Amino acid sequence: MSGRREEALPACFAGLGAGSPRPRQKRGGMFCSVEDAFDNKTLDFACLGAPGPGSPSDGHRRDPGPAAPPGGTAAPGELPDGCPQSDRLLIKGGKIVNDDQSFYADIYVEDGLIKQIGENLIVPGGVKTIDAYSQIVMPGGIDVHTRLQMPVMGMTSADDFYQGTKAALAGGTTMIIDHVCPDAGTSLLAAYEQWRGIADSQACCDYSLHVDIPRWHESLKEELEALVKDKGVNSFLVFMAYKDKLQCTDAQMYEIFCIIRDLGAIAQVHAENGDIIDEEQKRLLELGITGPEGHVLSRPEEVEAEAVYRAITIAKQANCPLYITKIMSRGAADVLAQAKRKGTVVYGEPITASLGTDGSHYWSKNWAKAAAFVTSPPISPDPTTPDHLTSLLSCGDLQVSGSAHCTFTTAQKAVGKDNFTLIPEGTNGIEERMAIIWEKCVVSGKMDENDFVAVTSTNAAKIFNCYPRKGRVAVGADADLVLWNPKATKIISAKTHNLNVEYNIFEGTECHGVPTVVISQGKVVLEDGNLFVTQGSGRFIPRKTFPDFVYKRIKARNRLAEVHGVPRGLYDGPVHDVLASAKAVAPTAASRIAPCVGKAQAPPVRNLHQSGFSLSGSQADDHVARRTAQKIIAPPGGRSNITSLS
Repeated sequence: MSGRREEALPACFAGLGAGSPRPRQKRGGMFCSVEDAFDNKTLDFACLGAPGPGSPSDGHRRDPGPAAPPGGTAAPGELPDGCPQSDRLLIKGGKIVNDDQSFYADIYVEDGLIKQIGENLIVPGGVKTIDAYSQIVMPGGIDVHTRLQMPVMGMTSADDFYQGTKAALAGGTTMIIDHVCPDAGTSLLAAYEQWRGIADSQACCDYSLHVDIPRWHESLKEELEALVKDKGVNSFLVFMAYKDKLQCTDAQMYEIFCIIRDLGAIAQVHAENGDIIDEEQKRLLELGITGPEGHVLSRPEEVEAEAVYRAITIAKQANCPLYITKIMSRGAADVLAQAKRKGTVVYGEPITASLGTDGSHYWSKNWAKAAAFVTSPPISPDPTTPDHLTSLLSCGDLQVSGSAHCTFTTAQKAVGKDNFTLIPEGTNGIEERMAIIWEKCVVSGKMDENDFVAVTSTNAAKIFNCYPRKGRVAVGADADLVLWNPKATKIISAKTHNLNVEYNIFEGTECHGVPTVVISQGKVVLEDGNLFVTQGSGRFIPRKTFPDFVYKRIKARNRLAEVHGVPRGLYDGPVHDVLASAKAVAPTAASRIAPCVGKAQAPPVRNLHQSGFSLSGSQADDHVARRTAQKIIAPPGGRSNITSLS
């Protein structure tokens, strides 16, 4: 009978207990602990052919994802028991590091989310276990500034969304925020849709978008509003450089900042004095300086520092939060740090290049090597600048880090071989960013592991309003994780990087601390030095407006900044007569500045250089009747009366 009973059992129960290493044993009574009670004894329904949790039958759709691209990295292999690869992961024994705390615990990941954190977790079957002992488990990095597939002079940058995000994952970055730069005559909305179409089909990791504002036009406010409300964009960049191409006037910046503030978005600025740069470029070309050194000579540090100060001033008057991209020099960083200490809502973004190298290479005899360093603002030739910037990043005066990754091959850079102003601007850094910051800041003792997480992911997630979905290891957050080995070393080289360019500006830099396992959307994409990426698997991450991390202070200042007139009586004294020789000139259309609501227009003022008095010919008062002259007599001992002529 027992044989018949076994035959009648469903297939899913036929192997019951087969996966247990040894039978459970009771020792010392029912209230004593049972050895191995927390070991995995859950049936793997997926392997046994029955629907289990997470299968399509329970309402959760399983998307196998698109196949790996031709010539790309293959998908991970199957599990030993023959089941297809599972998106269930158990990370055991690691030290979890967030921006505010560190602790030891295990992490269970399922369906792309962190489901459990703790010890002795009870997890279902089909789980891949990752050994994280002696390693740090931290949130995946967020690169807040990339320019992948950037169009320049009819070319596009060498690293497209596929190659760029692949390199990002190799370096421990699991999300990027790329810049949309509309071509001339293209609307912001059309450019946004163009970028979405390219990124959705190529990106290997999650991404979001900033939108650049290359010029002022009548429908700008409506376009910004549509991007904010319908497209999930909450950050916009204006340029203070690139005269006659992208440069905004101060008046245009002020009005754009006011619009951005009202929408609850973040104003970003590329800070350089474009007028001075334009004049310096002309002067250097006239002197016969055409090589890459002309780029840095035409952009002295003062033009960056001045523009940063001016941008902060304008943003403060508009009460708009400000984000300065690409902090490259000591002067610019000091201006921003001083403003931040005074309470200004401003954030600064040093990039991999400014933190990890210096601009002495602009004078290299090798033209191709020198051209590889060309970017704007330029990398500072002062060798002490990287140390200064890493110090400010470590103490919180600078808050986030990007890469400004925008690479061009040597052949593309050679378009400017006879004129440095034509060299396409951009450097690498998307893959090296986290290792460079760890080496320059953590290994040197300037910051701890929690500060490292803050400047590489958490602060960015808070500023751009995707926290705690991104930037934190917590239950419910996206399973974008990095296992970091602080004892491993790596030497950066163009021979081993995951980029499409011949030069790496960090060539030969040794980094102590590298990612060993990278998990994106709950799937292992880097393990044992091997990449397992899927083209087009990246998701667009929409971002809401009015991030609390930024706008709490802005809202408070709005309440305090209300202006009230002084109550006083009407003035009834004498008023001097003036001649209105010229009417007030209305603002021109080019200024694009709307008059302030409630502000009275100033009365016309007489031009004091013009006079109605003439010494020849007829006089202006000839028509006024003349009065007969009178003589005032003061008798002896008497008093003259000069208050009346009668």
